[in-house]
Amino acid sequence: MTIPEYEFLSRFSGPARRALESHGITTAEELSAFTEKEVLQFHGMGPASLPKLREALEEKGLTFRNQE
Repeated sequence: MTIPEYEFLSRFSGPARRALESHGITTAEELSAFTEKEVLQFHGMGPASLPKLREALEEKGLTFRNQE
């Protein structure tokens, strides 16, 4: 089941959602510009959120940006 883009943030916990919003991330496309390591450094984002973040990206055919 694909979640409409406007519901992207609704799948995450409050702290994770606020962490994404505080970095201007409201879509999977915007999230794909970051590495997993960068996202984990956001205040309020923990490793338990990564599976949901990966799933949200995969639904759009996207991935996290590669580590450099």
